[in-house]
Amino acid sequence: MNPLSPKKLYLSKWTAVQPQNKEKHFLVSKVIYSDPQQELIAESVELEAVFSKKIRVIPWRELTDSDCWLQGWK
Repeated sequence: MNPLSPKKLYLSKWTAVQPQNKEKHFLVSKVIYSDPQQELIAESVELEAVFSKKIRVIPWRELTDSDCWLQGWK
């Protein structure tokens, strides 16, 4: 996997390796920064499930775990 940059996560597509409640495909709908004024240090991302439109917030570095997430829609 290519190294992730929080600046390029917005609107990226992700697939959950172990889907729950038919929620397999996700879109990053927001990148959350610790200091919104500077936008230097990203802490987490807001993922929106494509199927149910439910929102979940996770630390953005969790997306690098290939046991949980795959980049793109598979």
